[in-house]
Amino acid sequence: MTPDTVVMVGQDAMIVAIKLTAPVLLSSLAVGLIIAMFQAATQINEMTLTFVPKLITIGLVLMIAGPWMLQVLIDYFQTAVKDVPGLIG
Repeated sequence: MTPDTVVMVGQDAMIVAIKLTAPVLLSSLAVGLIIAMFQAATQINEMTLTFVPKLITIGLVLMIAGPWMLQVLIDYFQTAVKDVPGLIG
């Protein structure tokens, strides 16, 4: 296994990890920003106000994007298993 192969495998794993986490993190970030602007405008300084909307948003994103995320993970795993003989030899 050459260093180039290790870098390639690591790069592919990082790309899949970014694809899987981006929908959840970006939606959570957007909801947090909207709630923060609302808190700044109304001067409500309640720390737990962002928890419930973020939790609901994450649940909705996982329900909507969950099948796609699972398919990306399955495709990556199947490709990785198929490539093992070529990576070792």
